[in-house]
Amino acid sequence: MRQWLPRAGVLVWLMAVWILLWGNISVANILGGLAVGLLITVLLPLPQVPVAGRLHPLSLAWLALKVAYYLVLSSVQVAWLAIRPGPPPLTAVLRARLELKSDLVLALAVNVINLIPGSIVLEIDQARRFIYVHVLDVGSERAVQQFYRQIAEVERLMIASFERESHWQPVEADPA
Repeated sequence: MRQWLPRAGVLVWLMAVWILLWGNISVANILGGLAVGLLITVLLPLPQVPVAGRLHPLSLAWLALKVAYYLVLSSVQVAWLAIRPGPPPLTAVLRARLELKSDLVLALAVNVINLIPGSIVLEIDQARRFIYVHVLDVGSERAVQQFYRQIAEVERLMIASFERESHWQPVEADPA
């Protein structure tokens, strides 16, 4: 049951996307969406992702609020950089180390960082847990330190939400 529930969710999601693409709900679109979804899930299965640790809903809610705050703050900053008089802002690629243990949580953290306007992850060094991020405004030491504070905050909230030390147990890689 536990294996089939996510697959059923993916199938329903693909059916919904199919219906949205066609623009109307009809029996033919529902059946067509199910057929396409089945083809995709059977012919192109996603690999199993090892998951360890537990989800902590309160920490996850705080993470969502903090990310929403960063989205608003960064959007205002990017808007100001776009309309302010003067030369364009100084940009750079900065390196940050993340102490996240799970590849899944690392991918989630990278997606959160990419959602924050003014920064985009260019490269992930999975083995050493470095990320290389293009940052829009590094014109002052304060701006650079703010970037590193944001990265540290996202990392701390990811660990609190998904990888608390007390609940963490590494998952054995599947030999197949």
